[in-house]
Parts: sequence; structure tokens; C-alpha cells
Amino acid sequence: MVVTALLGGLGLSDSAEATKAPIPKPPGREGNHPISLSSQSAEDLAAWTRSRLALEKQRKARTLVVRPAVPAAGKPAPSAPVKTASTRATQATATQARPAVFKQATAASTASALVLYDNTGPYGQLGELYAMALSNLAGHFGTVNAKPVSSYTAGLVEQYTATFYIGSTYYGGSVPDAVPAAFYQDALTTGHPVTWIGDNIWNMANSVGVTQFEQHYGWDPTNSYFAPNGTVGDINQVSYKGQTLTRSIPAGQDGGVLHPALLSGPGYPQVNQLAQATDANSGTTSPWAIRSGNLTYVGEIPFAYVSESDRVVAMEDLLFDSLAPATAERHRAFVRLEDISPKSDPTQLRSMADYLSSQNITYGINVIPTYTDPKGVYNNGKPETVTLAQSPQVVSALKYMLQHGAVLMDHGDTHQYSNVNNPYTGVTGDDFEFFKAHVDTSNNVVYDGPPPEDSTAWAQSRVTAALAGFAAAGLPRPTLWTTPHYAASAADYRVFGQNYSARLERSLYFAGTLSGGAVDSSRYIGQFFPYWVKDVYGTTVLPENIGNYEPLPYNNHPARLPADLIASAKANLAVRDGVASFFYHPYYALDPLKQTVDGIRALGYTFVGPTELGQ
Repeated sequence: MVVTALLGGLGLSDSAEATKAPIPKPPGREGNHPISLSSQSAEDLAAWTRSRLALEKQRKARTLVVRPAVPAAGKPAPSAPVKTASTRATQATATQARPAVFKQATAASTASALVLYDNTGPYGQLGELYAMALSNLAGHFGTVNAKPVSSYTAGLVEQYTATFYIGSTYYGGSVPDAVPAAFYQDALTTGHPVTWIGDNIWNMANSVGVTQFEQHYGWDPTNSYFAPNGTVGDINQVSYKGQTLTRSIPAGQDGGVLHPALLSGPGYPQVNQLAQATDANSGTTSPWAIRSGNLTYVGEIPFAYVSESDRVVAMEDLLFDSLAPATAERHRAFVRLEDISPKSDPTQLRSMADYLSSQNITYGINVIPTYTDPKGVYNNGKPETVTLAQSPQVVSALKYMLQHGAVLMDHGDTHQYSNVNNPYTGVTGDDFEFFKAHVDTSNNVVYDGPPPEDSTAWAQSRVTAALAGFAAAGLPRPTLWTTPHYAASAADYRVFGQNYSARLERSLYFAGTLSGGAVDSSRYIGQFFPYWVKDVYGTTVLPENIGNYEPLPYNNHPARLPADLIASAKANLAVRDGVASFFYHPYYALDPLKQTVDGIRALGYTFVGPTELGQ
């Protein structure tokens, strides 16, 4: 399976002159792609989906046996089947419903988030990936503590502004429930907001009492299913805050969206339906996310198979409700010019600068300090290397841009790796610098992992060389970084964070990062953001969430035109304090850039510079 994890596409190389035919460009995380997991993690997800739906079938037949978590005394509780409707009357007499107060943080406070995730069972590794994605988003609001749900202790929810549980292990059969009973009870009784994502909400109902849960929240998880009619259907869109968001998941990978069984009548509180899912086959709708009392429930984990207009946008906005509900509506936009190298056309650069300056737009310029074509792909077979210091006209154009609203950003050292195709030509701007990749027989770009020599020292050497290249050309030291093709190792990302105040990009997050164990470079999740975050590597990441203009299809990916960028910006209006951030290659004509800028402005966005994105 190709790894196109949110990984976007690149345009024509800066090294290619206008008279040369375009070559295919790598879908290297600088554009739009639908998969957000590595090949190995995507395989894990497919197996998880099959296992999950099999357990779901048993749960619906009331034959699924769920063994509770081991109590503190160390003795396992007896196995028990999932509760059926006939058990509820007896259960209800044991406990009575208690009202919950939804405790909100103020805009002036520093929020704290507790992220709990599953890490047990044969697909427990997926839980950590999803937890990193959620923790990164929560890092926008304040401090984050992410830990396996099995380590939860009574009362912990009271220490945080809000708690989030990601149910990614469907407990039952051979996999005992790892969620402590204390968490089920605390989630019910706390006055702090709790967001539950995905599986096992029915186990909470069974633990605290189904009738208790129903009277508390107004719906019945034990009669709610991902495949209510024996199939997950084809839910292909989610409506949220007036925006239609996409949902596109390949066959065999879709675990479905829970259809909550809402209750009405005396004794049941009203359930607020926050977002609606629509099935393309039947046209029916059902709640995608709901809230009652202190509990927000999201019917799926929305971090895999995402795009710039995906339903993950709803999840990104829902965090404000729990962590910063007083946040005012604000919509900002940002544009950067991409892949500028010593071989770029100075006239084109000045033309871009004049237009953006005329629009009073502060913009970023991603500059590669050394251009190299080690095999002479664009130089009649003769190797060529040119530095900024050897390109005075380009440097003069860059200084002109800096005087007309540009902010200098470092885009690698050479934006390519060695003298081999990685995956295309080995030429600056075409290939990955910090990650290995190849093109398979189906014309997909496959990510192979970090290069053999990858290490902290190796990454630092390339950063040091890049900074020396800027200094030698008489340019200021960049304080912002964008990883070439958005792909690097965990060690590399930490090096970038040590040398720059922020990264402006999409990123890969590897298994082992949260647990503190060995990093597994074959399992990772890719992510982009609608606002700045403090990520699990401890660095600030500024948003790039709209992608880029790409007039031609490539590597099984469609063209991406101004209308597509504008549509993605419109979908992101659902994020109450979100950014529409995109990039543009300056070797293209001005008109598509003008169309994109005008269209995004017409939506109500205000363009700002990169440093303002962190505010």
C-alpha cells in the first residue's frame, strides 16, 4: 500500500526550465493525500477492521463475552456476557442517576488535557498513533498528558481541564477490557468535560449501569452499532456547523461510524447532535458526534484517511468546546512560495513579490540554499551543484522579496538525497532529503523509512550546512523550517526543533514516541493542523492544511486547482479559530495564485504572516 499519509504533492521542480517537459513529482507531504498511516499501520488497520466487525456481530447477538479489567487487588473479575435489555431493571435498582455539571475553562486559563488510549490487544499499536494525533491538537490549548487507559487511577479526571479517551481496541473475546472501572465511574460523575472517541462506550454503560447511563445521557450505547444493518454502509460525508466535510475510506478499511440509539421521553436528557453523517448508499443520516451532560461522544476515530476537507475538521473544532469554549471566531490565511533554490528564476520571484506586496500580504519563502543535480538529469548528463553564494541574481531577488513582505524560511539543505533517485531524479526540489522512497509498479510513491545513516548527528550536519549556505550568501538566518516533502525521522524532527523556533509543515509521528520505547519507523501517522500546535516532539508546528496548486495529475493523484484550494478553505471555516494555509510554486503563472487568494479572501479570511500563525 502506498504511504501518502497526508503527504501532499509537489509541483514542477525549480531546477526544470520552462522549456523542459514536466517530470512526475513526489506526493511527498506537500499537498493533498487521503491516507494518514504508514503502510504497516494501514495493514494493521485493515486487520483491526475485520476483527472489530466480527466482535461487533457478536455484541449485537448478545454473545460477546467481555472480561473486565483486573481490579487493584490483582484478582481478575469473572467473565460476563454483554448486558442485554432484560438485565436493566435489576441493574437500575442498584444505582441512581446523578446530575453532572459541564465545567468549562475560561479563555484566560491555561488548559490541560488528559489523553487516554488503548495499547493492548493485537492492534494496540494503533492506539498510540491516534493518541499522538489527538495530543498534538490538544497541544494548541495547553499542557497534555497522554497515557494508556489501563494506567488510569481514580480521580485523575479532576486534575485536568478535560479528558479524552480514544477507544481503538474493541474489547471482548480473547482481549480483556483494559479500561479500569474507576475511569468508567469517574467519566460519569465528574463535572469536567469528557470526550469519548470510538469503541467501548457500551462497556461504560454496562459498568455504571445501563439505565443509569440512559438517564444520565439520554442514549443507549448497548443498542448502538457500527453496522446496524449488518454492514457499515458507505458514509461519505459529515455535516458540521454548516459545512459539508468529506469522508473517503477504501473498501476493507472502514470500521464504520457508531449509530447512537437516542432516547426520548420523560426522564431522559436532551442529546445535542453536533454533527451528522450521511450514507451515500441509502441517503440516511445519523449523528456523527453528540453531547449530553459532561460527555461528548464521537462515533469514530477520525485520524486515518483524511484530506484537507475531511471530517477531521469537526474533531479539530470540537476540542475548543472542552478546552477553550470562550474562543472568539477568527479566520486567518497564509501563503508561502515553495522550492526556491539557486536555480530559480529571479524575474519570476520579483513578479511574485510585487503581486503579494500589492495585496499587503506577508508571506513565507521556502528557500533551499544548495541546488544539486548529481547525475546531470537537467544538464545534459553533466553533474551540477550551485549554491546561493554562487547565484547573486537569485540572492538579490530574495533580498527584494524580504523588503516586500517575505519571511525567510529554510527548506532543507539540498532537498534531495545523495546521487540516487529518491524517488525520481536525485535533483534538488524533486526528491526527499530526510526519508527514503520509491515508485512502485502501480505508479505510487512508497515511503521506505529513514536512510541508513539517519541520526541526530547526520540531521544536524545537514542543518548546519544549510544555515552556512544562507550566511555565505549574506542572507539572514531563518528561524522557521519546512522539512522537504514533509518526511523525516523522529530524531530529525527533534533536531529541527532545536535549531528553529517553529516548523511550518505536515509531519510524521512514529510509534514509540509516547511510550518512551524504541521508535518504530515502520509505524507512524501523518498529520496536518488547522492551527499552531505544540507537538509530541516538543516543538511548535505552524499550520499547512490546504495543500498546493498542482495543475496536472501525477502518481494516481488528481490535479489540484484554485477551486479545490478554496473549497478546502471553506470547509475549514468550521474551525472557529482556524487557518487556511497553502503554498505555491513561483514558476507557475500568477493567475492561479490570484484566483486562490481572491477566493480565500472572499470567504472571510484575513492573510497574515507566518510569525502571526503562532499567536
